[in-house]
Amino acid sequence: MSLTKWLLIFFYDYFVAKLNFGTSDSDLQYAFEEFGEVESVNIIMDKATGKSKGYGFVEMPNEADCQKAIQELNDTELDGRTIVVKQAEKREDRTDNRRSNNNYGNGGGGGYGNRRY
Repeated sequence: MSLTKWLLIFFYDYFVAKLNFGTSDSDLQYAFEEFGEVESVNIIMDKATGKSKGYGFVEMPNEADCQKAIQELNDTELDGRTIVVKQAEKREDRTDNRRSNNNYGNGGGGGYGNRRY
């Protein structure tokens, strides 16, 4: 009887914001590789225009390297812009405040009907 072992590889995912719209995946990868191995880089692109939205994600397999990258790259200049680097939040852990604290259906919002002159 053979036993198959599954190896789970966990990558640390980091969010990078305020990117220059001309910064490429390879530019961002090069900046992070100074601190360790980079598994993947993904700059988010606008579907309609094909241009960068100015933020992206970097995955690194070593947590210590990731922490060093955050310390060294956060609030530094890359391609003429001061970038923000922080640990990405898991999608299911995020709270979407735009939807939870809204006035949709609560009678809120404009109109000029109640003004007296």
